[in-house]
Amino acid sequence: MTTPFDLQSLSLTAAGQPVDTDAAKEFMTSTLEKIERVELNAVEAELQEKGRRLRALVSPTVLPTLTETQLQAILRTVFATRRRAGAILDGVGTEPMKAAIHRLLYVDAPVDVRFQLFVDEMTGYVGDVRLLRPRKSSDSRAKQNAEQAALEENIFCDFASELLHFTSPNDYWLWTRWIWDPKSGTGSMPLVTMEEVDLHGYSVGETYLKLGVATAFVKATGDAAGFADFGTGPFGIDVFLACVYAVYMYTTLRLRMTQEFNKVVPQLPQLIRRLLGVWKLEI
Repeated sequence: MTTPFDLQSLSLTAAGQPVDTDAAKEFMTSTLEKIERVELNAVEAELQEKGRRLRALVSPTVLPTLTETQLQAILRTVFATRRRAGAILDGVGTEPMKAAIHRLLYVDAPVDVRFQLFVDEMTGYVGDVRLLRPRKSSDSRAKQNAEQAALEENIFCDFASELLHFTSPNDYWLWTRWIWDPKSGTGSMPLVTMEEVDLHGYSVGETYLKLGVATAFVKATGDAAGFADFGTGPFGIDVFLACVYAVYMYTTLRLRMTQEFNKVVPQLPQLIRRLLGVWKLEI
């Protein structure tokens, strides 16, 4: 993956290597105890197919003709929007959605500007979701509404990053809640980067750029060390980050949940496909 800006233009650390190579290798070792490398390569190939199908659907000539059903199918390829595709389109509308996707992908402007515009526009259709979420509330309904609002912005960040990454994977990258959630400070990226790495931006656009820098460093380190080398395409880094999050999930659930609950959690091959939007691909 390349980034359309200078890697030195945004600082992640004061000095030194931002990638925690030892932690990354440990996650890869744990992954390969649960899944064969050949299947990881197969997931990368499925991501390439997802990219081919999505590029065809949102090409400049086809995008204006998309139906509501086709837009719902696109939304259902994103883990964060899969179950809410209908509600999102009801709130946004098919024509505004297509126009926003066109501006995100094809307007001649820096990617952070396009990313910010898309998220702001989408959230504008369903209410201002950039309000801070209160940690506690005596009113359970107010708390539920605030939590819902805080969730919306992340959903549209996920959607924007998937549209960019899967249509131009060598130029753009994923930013999903399972890769980096700035509200909770969790995700796969902080698990494989050094503690002093700063992924917080002053806006969602700047945060997206910082994730691009971090992703480029992790990919370059992974290629050199061999812990993120899956397939021949540009999606191997996505497979690796999904595996990191899946292993983290299994470890956390095993410590916190009952054995019976753990039995209903999908096995790693299915889980990473769900995270990456290729489980029962609908487009």
